[in-house]
Amino acid sequence: MPTQFGSPIYEGHQAGFDASVVAILRAAGALIFGKTTTTEFTVRNSGPDTTNPHDANRTPGGSSCRSAAAVADYEVPLSLGSQTGDSVIRPAAFTGDFSMKPTYNAISLEGQKAFAPTFDTLGFFARSVEDLQLLADVFALTDDSTPTDIPLKGLSVALMKTPMWPQAGPITVAAMEKAAAILQNRGAQVAEVSLPPAANDLVVLDRVQKVILGGEAHASFLREYRVGKANLDGEIRGLVENVTNYTKKERMEAFDAYARMRDMVNKLAENYSVILAPSAVDEAPLGLGDMGTATFNTLWTASLFFSLYWYLFHLSLTPQQGFHMPIVQIPAFVGVNGMPVGISLVTPRFHDQHLLRVSKMLGEALMAEGGWKV
Repeated sequence: MPTQFGSPIYEGHQAGFDASVVAILRAAGALIFGKTTTTEFTVRNSGPDTTNPHDANRTPGGSSCRSAAAVADYEVPLSLGSQTGDSVIRPAAFTGDFSMKPTYNAISLEGQKAFAPTFDTLGFFARSVEDLQLLADVFALTDDSTPTDIPLKGLSVALMKTPMWPQAGPITVAAMEKAAAILQNRGAQVAEVSLPPAANDLVVLDRVQKVILGGEAHASFLREYRVGKANLDGEIRGLVENVTNYTKKERMEAFDAYARMRDMVNKLAENYSVILAPSAVDEAPLGLGDMGTATFNTLWTASLFFSLYWYLFHLSLTPQQGFHMPIVQIPAFVGVNGMPVGISLVTPRFHDQHLLRVSKMLGEALMAEGGWKV
């Protein structure tokens, strides 16, 4: 099958071998239907020409949106995507899918094109938590200890308002409030929690993630810059050319700062059964030219889907991605325009099986009262 990365540089390119994840799926008996389109190298925030299955006038989300749309449209039961910032969780929220972004580096990315290796993570889309579980088992995601069933009554839930909370739209705010109320009414212990002060400074988070992503993207796309600069999008050329003038010293300081913050947030998460967080700013916006922002997921993974303008001036991030934590998106609610509104569930690193077990229980409760039907 063609492997073109959404770039004219690779038009007609045929990969010589399967990526590791595809080989694993084939070995498990999966039938590979094909590949879906993506934005150029998963960087740009516009294109491909994919519409939202629930409203063709609305965006389906970020770079892995075609994989999300294929599941939402019942073309396939399962699909894969990659997340550097928000490219698995946001498209699932916009199209009404379940999705999972596992713990960073729990699944090999061999054979995939890198963007920012510190953050790049394979994820998957499905129409149920059970199907997410199926893929988690195929990819051998395990916890150190066997997860046990935890009754909803007494479950400790942290309602996380990250530094990006003021950017939440009214529909997302209402969904978070309703989710907390549903869980409390069913006996869960819900507490509003903030990030540790050292990890709760939006300016610091913004700069640290920009510096790391910029340096890694420079290395990832240098080959394409050398062999096909004229066919490389200007935004990506800017990354390779380091138009922000970040230094190597700044990169080292950013890596060290991020490691410290990651440890703090992971330890905070260990005090709760699960963290409850927004999946997206609001319902899928109108228009296909802008896929929305990664405001509420990049902390957990790391970088935002951006235009260079956003990269330089407005990069806004979230804890799961940069902090390498696993996330499950639940399509629980219905917005004022009849579109799905999702909720993210997050746990500490390498608690993926625990997260899936909790997600099944909480997902059933939230969807029973939230209104969205898959």
